[in-house]
Amino acid sequence: MSDQYVYPFSAGSREQVDLLGGKGANLAEMTQLGLPVPPGFTITTDACRYYMRYGHEPSVLADQVKRELGAVEAILGRIFGDPKNPLLVSVRSGAKVSMPGMMETVLNVGLNDETLEGLAALSHSRRFALDSYRRLLQMFGRTVLDIDAELFEAVLDDAKSAAGAASDVELSEGDLERVVASFKEIIEQESGSPFPQDPFTQLTMSIHAVFDSWNSPRAIVYRNTERIPHDLGTAVNVCSMVFGNLDDQSATGVAFTRDPATGARGVYGDFLLNAQGEDVVAGIRNTLSLPDMENLLPENYRELVGIMEKLERHYRDLCDIEFTVESGRLWMLQTRVGKRTAAAAFRIATALLDEGAITENEALMRVTGDQLSRLMFPAFDSHAERVLLARGMNASPGAATGHVAFTTADVLARAKEGTRSILVRRETNPDDLAGMITAEGVLTARGGKTSHAAVVARGLGRTCVCGVEAFTVDEAAREVRVDGEVVLRDGDLVSIDGTSGEVFLGEVPVQPSAVAAYFESGASLDDGDATSLKGLDDAEADLVTSVDRLMRIADRERALLVRANADTPEDAARARRMGAQGIGLTRTEHMFLGDRRTLVENLILAASPEEREGALAALLPLQRRDFLEMIREMDGLPMTVRLLDPPLHEFLPDLTELSVRIAKAEERGEHNEHEIKVLEAVKRLHEQNPMLGLRGVRLGLSIPGLFGMQTRAILEAEAQARAEGLNPQVEIMIPLVSSVRELREIKKEIFAVRDAVTQETGLKLTTVIGSMIELPRAALRADEIAEEAEFFSFGTNDLTQTTWGFSRDDVEAGFFFTYKEHGILLTSPFESIDQFGVGELVRIGTERGRAVNPDLHVGVCGEHGGDPSSIHFFNWLGLDYVSCSPFRVPVARLEAGRATLGVDDFVMSH
Repeated sequence: MSDQYVYPFSAGSREQVDLLGGKGANLAEMTQLGLPVPPGFTITTDACRYYMRYGHEPSVLADQVKRELGAVEAILGRIFGDPKNPLLVSVRSGAKVSMPGMMETVLNVGLNDETLEGLAALSHSRRFALDSYRRLLQMFGRTVLDIDAELFEAVLDDAKSAAGAASDVELSEGDLERVVASFKEIIEQESGSPFPQDPFTQLTMSIHAVFDSWNSPRAIVYRNTERIPHDLGTAVNVCSMVFGNLDDQSATGVAFTRDPATGARGVYGDFLLNAQGEDVVAGIRNTLSLPDMENLLPENYRELVGIMEKLERHYRDLCDIEFTVESGRLWMLQTRVGKRTAAAAFRIATALLDEGAITENEALMRVTGDQLSRLMFPAFDSHAERVLLARGMNASPGAATGHVAFTTADVLARAKEGTRSILVRRETNPDDLAGMITAEGVLTARGGKTSHAAVVARGLGRTCVCGVEAFTVDEAAREVRVDGEVVLRDGDLVSIDGTSGEVFLGEVPVQPSAVAAYFESGASLDDGDATSLKGLDDAEADLVTSVDRLMRIADRERALLVRANADTPEDAARARRMGAQGIGLTRTEHMFLGDRRTLVENLILAASPEEREGALAALLPLQRRDFLEMIREMDGLPMTVRLLDPPLHEFLPDLTELSVRIAKAEERGEHNEHEIKVLEAVKRLHEQNPMLGLRGVRLGLSIPGLFGMQTRAILEAEAQARAEGLNPQVEIMIPLVSSVRELREIKKEIFAVRDAVTQETGLKLTTVIGSMIELPRAALRADEIAEEAEFFSFGTNDLTQTTWGFSRDDVEAGFFFTYKEHGILLTSPFESIDQFGVGELVRIGTERGRAVNPDLHVGVCGEHGGDPSSIHFFNWLGLDYVSCSPFRVPVARLEAGRATLGVDDFVMSH
């Protein structure tokens, strides 16, 4: 850690993002490019980490800040704290990764009762100076002193109401004098001390507030959600003030070099005349569209457009830009690679590829499996009957339905009950982050496409409609009104369309997305088959074309094969259309549901070898037909069939229910011999924990002939398929093996059946036998098991349960929320692989197995096989394939390609 904690904007670059944070690195980069950036400096992330470790700032920090402050004074000819010629600064947080949960900006630091008069004289507007002062008091009180923002808002609302003003711009000098006095009183009453008049004290307290905000609850929630390391720390950016609220030739705004919602080229953004930057993103005033600036401030508009083009060429990506115009002079306050919707990500990646700005592999790395997954979810059915309530800004696409919730607390409480919510607010603020993460979508009455709600929702992948001007959101009364009439109350169902900006009453039916339909068709536009584009509008066709193109790049680059978990011929066919390269898991117990359940019941109840043989004989032709139909669908591709692995209670009646039923029947004088026989079996086989009881290989060893029957069905199906001219590639998988002795014993039965079918058919059968690794002992003794297994398939669902010692259903329905709130679990280990625990067992099992059998084929068949983060880990381990549900196959294919390109940069994470 260096002793230099402060860097002027002129001394850094975007390559120093770890040290200077995102904002600081990009301010330095724009300065290097010669763009009009107000002078300032960045306090490094090293300083924040020091502060977090020791509880105070480095001893040299104050002197370094004063030194760089002096350099800014020399450039501008103004002095920080000078009553006649004051320099004012803004203080902003700036972590390496953009984080909505971080501290809000504090503007106009350096203003006090004396410098207020100097600012009034320099600007020739006491009203402007008072407006700047009330903003400092409001931001400082809320952000640095942690005073309830509603206290300040109430004063401002009362002032506007008394003056008959629609917005704060219309408040007079006298109005603002009274507001400033009230704000000072609030600060003294709530904090116990007057507002600090010393400018350097203001600056120091603001810097410490940025450091403290790194570990604020909302910042921790966001980092947990996005899996951002907690030890990065944040930088602090101190920038000389430029004023968008100085006069009618002043403005502030946010611009995008491409539409962050669709990816289309053009001029996109919002701005406000006579305003400061936070007014735009806060949503407290509905903004003007950026193209309107061409008429109102034409010279500044042309300069801004030129800078936008320069920045996009330089960053080779969509840029998000903050700017201010002060009395006709344009200043650049920030740029970054902008957040975008999933659809925009794919369109922008291929557009930049066509423009020659990036390579094919770079284009692939610009999109993610999570984004592709969002594109595959349904959209509202445009032909269904709908009750339109209002329209707003289409801030973040998607179709979301949920129950109206007016607070984050309500969203979180309902989520624990399994109830979906739409967070409805006048405008969101950083305190709403946890609610926005959890809600299905976000709906606000105020704000544009660059408001807090819009920007954060896009980053989180949440559907958002904002700026619904027709809505009056009364959060106290928990209702939404249109023209005085209540249209929504707390708990009502509402549907929001983030693509059109429409808001509908109740639940609206959905229809498949164009991207999902493209995958379902099994088409590839590379071979000239454009049938999947028929019936699509231009935007949908453009999106599908972009997805197809990037999928082909991913398939070309990836090392991991992608298979599917499929239990029926229909699942197998769908998986193949989705691009699966085989079946990694067929759960044969799923073939015995419905009418077939009684056949398994008969097998369990068999009292003699003859009865058992009869039950098995009834099952054999059904199983043979099942396997043959699936082999036909997967011709030429591997198909892993897991032998029966059900907890027996799934095939028998509930002990209590059956006992009650028999008791009531006997009270009536009725006697059911079959049910009594079933009850005896249920009592005999009853287990306290069926998931850890008689299942898998234990069941096969306990019921002679069961696995043999399934093996015969598989091999006879293979033989028939070969007779039909097909090329079956069947793999038999033995579940729940924990000892190599279990595998050896069950293989005796399987080999005996194989030899018999080979002799009967005269065909050479190629079916191989492997083991499912889903118990910690199996992973640890993988070297022994590999001597008997031709392949391994890690069942990471059960491996997670048995490693952590808790059941998936209990965790995700119960204490997982508590664990997440306390930071014990950042994400469910059943959703994304626990790399340091369960993942370590996968690594050990793979290495020990291949040490004995270098040709051992290793895959994953748990649902982790479709999780993007887990796929990067499995690729890094050098596994051969992942298997997941058919719907997730495209996501796995895309992410496997990205994993190959990024394998050298892979770092394990919690």
